Amino acid sequence: MPDKAPATVGPAVPGNEQLAETQTGSAAPLTRQVAPRPELRQRAARVLKSLRRSPVGMIGASLVLLVLLVAALGESIAPHDPAQANLKARFQPPAWEAGGDWSHLLGTDQLGRDVLSRIIVGARVSVIVGLVTVLVAGSVGVTIGLVTGFLGGWVDLLLMRLVDATLAIPYIVLVVAISGVIGPGLGTLIVILALLNWQGYSRVVRAEVLAAREYEYVFAARVIGQTRLKIVLRHILPNVTASIIVLATQQVAVTILAESSLSFLGLGVQPPEVTWGLVAADGRSVIGSAWWISTMPGIAISLAVLGITFLGDWLRDYLDPRLANK
Repeated sequence: MPDKAPATVGPAVPGNEQLAETQTGSAAPLTRQVAPRPELRQRAARVLKSLRRSPVGMIGASLVLLVLLVAALGESIAPHDPAQANLKARFQPPAWEAGGDWSHLLGTDQLGRDVLSRIIVGARVSVIVGLVTVLVAGSVGVTIGLVTGFLGGWVDLLLMRLVDATLAIPYIVLVVAISGVIGPGLGTLIVILALLNWQGYSRVVRAEVLAAREYEYVFAARVIGQTRLKIVLRHILPNVTASIIVLATQQVAVTILAESSLSFLGLGVQPPEVTWGLVAADGRSVIGSAWWISTMPGIAISLAVLGITFLGDWLRDYLDPRLANK
């Protein structure tokens, strides 16, 4: 009896697996074409495109980038040693005024220290305080907001009453009490500002979670038996991340302002550290005759806060799914 002709699989469809097999068991190599995932460069291009279309976002991003570069480079770009005193050059006005010197572009203070150098070096501490405080306060506030919003019941009642109680404590009383117990300094300032800022995160995240936990995909996750922790981390947290990012951006600006205010009052970072608030405080007793000592760091604070605020406004619009032009 003659052998049957070997049967083969028909031609493969482009983009699918191609398999040629005979009755003898021999097979052709298996090839697979996987659809490429969205690349990081494409996502970055979309972000940059949206940013370029927003003048407010471009201004904010430029100012924030400038502040970060100054904070990162610090002493390497400062024209003078920020702690070096020169009594012969004390109270020297900015270079464009009569009696000014271009070697001290923004003038000098009562000890002859270069104001521009002190502003450049002081940017680092102010940025560190802002970022670390937001990281600590955000971690605590987001955790409490997730727990209270998802669990509800007595847990929600207890933790939210704790939030209300902390908000009822006067701001200056808390600052003075903690500074008196621990002592003023960089660590104390971060603790104080974190205690003052975590409540906002908990309230915002709780409100978002209360809405998100009623979605159908969360109900489906419960039906198939996923744990509460997995539901919160995998299904709910990604949907509240946009609100957290926008709030954190705004809180960085608020924290930089608070740090400058406390350092100006002597309750924050102490010398020999240099911050914008301390530089501004150096000139408060001579504001009438040597206005530049307090004014120049004040301008630096204003530009940093303005840039962060503008960038936060653009982020809010970009991350809002209801906007079609993002």
